[in-house]
Amino acid sequence: MATFNTHPRIGIRPTIDGRRGPMKLRESLEDQTMAMAKAAAKLFTENLRYSDGEPVEVVIADTTIGRVPESAACAAKFRRENVAVTLTVTPCWCYGSETMDMERDTIKGVWGFNGTERPGAVYLASVLATHAQKGLPAFGIYGHEVQDRDQVTDIPEDVKEKLLRFGRAAIAVASMRGKSYLQIGSVCMGIGGSIMDQAFMEDYLGLRVESVDEVEILRRMEEGIYNKEEYEKALAWTREHCKEGRDDNPDFVRFTREQKDEQWAFTIKMYCIIKDLIQGNPNLPEQFGEEMLGHNAIAAGFQGQRQWTDHWPNCDYPEAVLNSSFDFGGKKEPIAFATENDVLNGLGMLFCKLLTNRAQIFADVRTFWSPEATKRVTGYEFTGHAKENGGIIHLLNSGAACLDACGECTDENGNHVMKEWWNVTDEDIKKMTDATVWCEAGFDNFRGGGFSSHFTTRAEMPVTMIRLNLVKGLGPTLQIAEGWTVNLPDEVSDQLMERTNPTWPCTWFTPRCDGKEGSPFKSAYDMMNYWGANHGAISYGHIGADLITMCSMLRIPVSMHNVPADEIFRPAAWNAFGMDKEGADYRACANFGPLYGTNHK
Repeated sequence: MATFNTHPRIGIRPTIDGRRGPMKLRESLEDQTMAMAKAAAKLFTENLRYSDGEPVEVVIADTTIGRVPESAACAAKFRRENVAVTLTVTPCWCYGSETMDMERDTIKGVWGFNGTERPGAVYLASVLATHAQKGLPAFGIYGHEVQDRDQVTDIPEDVKEKLLRFGRAAIAVASMRGKSYLQIGSVCMGIGGSIMDQAFMEDYLGLRVESVDEVEILRRMEEGIYNKEEYEKALAWTREHCKEGRDDNPDFVRFTREQKDEQWAFTIKMYCIIKDLIQGNPNLPEQFGEEMLGHNAIAAGFQGQRQWTDHWPNCDYPEAVLNSSFDFGGKKEPIAFATENDVLNGLGMLFCKLLTNRAQIFADVRTFWSPEATKRVTGYEFTGHAKENGGIIHLLNSGAACLDACGECTDENGNHVMKEWWNVTDEDIKKMTDATVWCEAGFDNFRGGGFSSHFTTRAEMPVTMIRLNLVKGLGPTLQIAEGWTVNLPDEVSDQLMERTNPTWPCTWFTPRCDGKEGSPFKSAYDMMNYWGANHGAISYGHIGADLITMCSMLRIPVSMHNVPADEIFRPAAWNAFGMDKEGADYRACANFGPLYGTNHK
């Protein structure tokens, strides 16, 4: 199979005052300007990675850019080098429209050095205005404190934060373009989120939609279109490390031991085949050259219910392992994979994965437990974040929660974390598999059997829950709720779990709330009451600010969030759409339209 580098790159554009002559103005600025470019490149390469773990690649223009021919030469080089993101840097005044990035397809930022010797801030303001005038939104970056001329390589912390937020979000956006979302099956149980909107996927995200009927999995099983060695390794690993849990089915529908063993073999073959469908596999039997290719997918979803699950084992095992940071081969890059083919939640998982390089949780936003109801049922009174924010929300669903969400991994300081996948160790994998049991699927939901992962998140961790929604006449919107997982006492958690389905993965969550009347974050109850759909995508860390930046690049307005105002970073042009930041976000997104298409209503 042919291989090729598809990494989108960041291009650095060192712009300069183009005036030469007896005073050698341009010449006096060359070293300073190019040093600024190299400092930005170093910051990106040392701190940002692609989802495959490789450092982000940066290209610098061959020369400083002072006049139009140099702008054109830079643009030509960047097209050859697969540059999708540009950062223009300067310590001085430059000729705005002559030196700016005029390419319509790049994501743009401008860093103007805050120094007094030359008016870099004046150029920054001028060129940002020109970007807005030409309909080319750009992010403006300007440090709070004045620096000396020789400090261009000493990037202040506030500038670093904006540069990295811009770079992280832009690479996440650029990584989606040209890839596919693979839906296996179609609409699940009438869930709106699993109704595919191809125009949205193409216009806003640059994603191709690929569709495969679920019967393809059966065909590949029957015809042996999978790698037998990989399957045997996966089966052996699963038998050793995946412990069976409870079986709550009544005796008259309970499967025999032989039937359960058959279900394990079936679901593990499903895992191998679905992974091949997503990303291809050069190790298939040689007569299956077509199937080796896969679908170039960056995310996927499986319908399951009900036509599949009424007859065959469910997809819970493949969904959980695909989303996790490991499988039978050890640590691996997680694949955002949506249960019930809820593509909108799968895309939310993808956004978060690309920003964090960590495994993601897919869950029902299932039940709000107030302090009063919890005390009535269990006798327990909340403490900490759960008490401060007026209760907890039960995140629970079969299938696609990553096993990393058990919270058993720790960092060098002993804090419970969900790690970037390349930092996962064999010890971490053992902790996660030891914390997980696999319960026989409930016959009421899954007549065909299968096994659902079960763990309870036994740690307090910072997390962010999001939901992508489509609204007729408006288009896409995003909801963001930063908060924490809640570690309840075992007996309290178990008591609440027994009221619902104790065989599924369980996470207790509380959002950061402000207590203000009319706010969607007045309390945990209000947040859930404002939530736009039945599912949520949950990521480790408080990443709401990065998501807001990313959404502004995609022209997706944010309908609710609890991110501090001083962390919000959007293109400078957004300031022209009014003083209310969130209303301005809606107006700007509507005005500029989707990143890759026309206005999508």
